[in-house]
Amino acid sequence: MVSQGTLLAFAVVSLGMVCTPGPNMIYLISRSIAQGRLAGVISLLGVMLGFIVYIVATMFGLTVLFTAVPYVFEAVKLAGAAYLLYLAWNAVKPGAASVFEPRALTVDPPKKLFLMGFMTNLLNPKIAILYMSLLPQFEDPARGSLLLQSAALGLVQISVSFTVNLLIVLGASRVALWFGKRPAWLRVQRWIMGGVLTGLAVRLAFERRQ
Repeated sequence: MVSQGTLLAFAVVSLGMVCTPGPNMIYLISRSIAQGRLAGVISLLGVMLGFIVYIVATMFGLTVLFTAVPYVFEAVKLAGAAYLLYLAWNAVKPGAASVFEPRALTVDPPKKLFLMGFMTNLLNPKIAILYMSLLPQFEDPARGSLLLQSAALGLVQISVSFTVNLLIVLGASRVALWFGKRPAWLRVQRWIMGGVLTGLAVRLAFERRQ
């Protein structure tokens, strides 16, 4: 099985990934502010299902595709970098709104909230890269079944992501209120988010397949 040191290291990596602004965070905050905490929690459950899909795909050898066909890895990597740059531009372009700025969203039923959360995560390039290129680097064939190792690492990632995102959902309204009283900080937050996303995109674009 995976050593405790490896699990801890992967937990730290997972924490860094979930704390980086991206589609999941933006969607959960927006939905929680617009429709309340319950809607945010339901959306979060959909996001978690997206993680489970990636775990299962990784456990059953989807990463082999990246080894057999390196160009597929490069395509996914560049597509992910391009998408992150697109998000960065949306954060800083003239007239852009902060993720913490209240906005009008339609009131959707629980089923749609769950589905939108699921699709937001499933189409998130950051998560695709995490599972398909990063997770296998923490696996060691000498420690037994890679299937069980993938499951253990995936469980760690889901636990970290669920905890952080739940805190985001529960605190979104309060944080939005704080920013709402400080317009200057809304602008600062947008530029910080844009900078983080740009840095992640550049790092991803130049990342080498291990």
